[in-house]
Formats: sequence, C-alpha cells, structure tokens
Amino acid sequence: MTLPQLALFVGTLAGAIISPGPAIIAAAKSAAARGPRASMPYAMGLAFGASLWCLFAVLGLTVLFRMVPQLYTALKVIGGAYLVWIAVQMIRHAAEPPGMDERTTAGPGFVQGMALNLSNPKPALFYGSVILSVFPALQGGASLVIYLVALSVELSFYAAITALMATAPVRRRYGAAKTWIDRIAGALIGALGLALMIRH
Repeated sequence: MTLPQLALFVGTLAGAIISPGPAIIAAAKSAAARGPRASMPYAMGLAFGASLWCLFAVLGLTVLFRMVPQLYTALKVIGGAYLVWIAVQMIRHAAEPPGMDERTTAGPGFVQGMALNLSNPKPALFYGSVILSVFPALQGGASLVIYLVALSVELSFYAAITALMATAPVRRRYGAAKTWIDRIAGALIGALGLALMIRH
C-alpha cells in the first residue's frame, strides 16, 4: 500500500459520496429541520453505516454476493422497502410545523442513520471493485487501514453536510418551504427505494 494508492482511493470515494442519494437527502433534511446538535448523531450513523460496507467488502462479502446473487437481491428488496417506508413517513408529516414531525417519529438518531445506509447493499460492490482496482495485492493490516480511511472520509463528509445545512439561513428557508421540500425529498427517497427493489 502506497500514499498514491490511498490518495486515489480517497478521491474515488469522495466522488462517489458527493453523488446524490437517499442518505444525502436524509442528512440534509434532518440538519435543516433539527439543527446541528440534534442531527449530528444521525449524520454519524449514516457515515458509520456507509463505512461498514467497506469493512464487509474487505472481509469478502462482495465475493459472497457474486457466489450467491440471491442474497444480494434479497438485501436489495428489503433495503428498498425500508427506504420506501422512510419516504412515506416523510411525506405523511410534511405539512406539520418544523420540529413537529421529528417529535412524532422520535427523531432519527445514530441507529436510524446507520440503518438507512445499510439498507442499500450497492456500496459493497462499489467498495469491492475500487479496492480490487486500487489495491490489487491487499495483505494483512492494510485492510484495517483502508477501513479507517473510508470511515474518516465518510465522517468528514456527513459532518460537513450537516454543518452546512444546519446554518441559520438554510434553516429559515427550510422552515418557509418545509411542506414542499419534505414532499419532494420523500418522493426522491421513495423512487430510489423502488428502483433498488425493481432493478435486480
């Protein structure tokens, strides 16, 4: 393992994280609705859940998915259904005042964030492909280093998103347009969940 390899891994991972997905939408919505202090545990759960797919990949889960594709399909269907459920809850509470919907659903925390990112098994294949491409001769403790690097990148990204979306100007704008923002966010997450279930 070399520094250029790690730099390439970090760059590839950062590019993938920036791509909009259900976790990004959920993190931004939570931060704008609840503020930085209340929403940061959720962001950390999202980061930890995403990084676990890297750990699973280096432990061989990607190989297992290829050997037993039915397992991958089952996880996609279950994960997609979970995303649809989240979307329905978001849309149901869209018209409630800011903060009311969070109290009604107890507010997402660390476990909910981790569960959301674990609901989509696609990152396992992404991590598996990237790791094999960047580190073709992975050995020993290098696997732990790769996981810790991935965790650091995920934590940094979700913390930054939360801090940005929890600023006072953003929260004011969110409060003024909460109903439509939540409906659109819910529709997007629901569509992503359905796509995850349908595309085997």
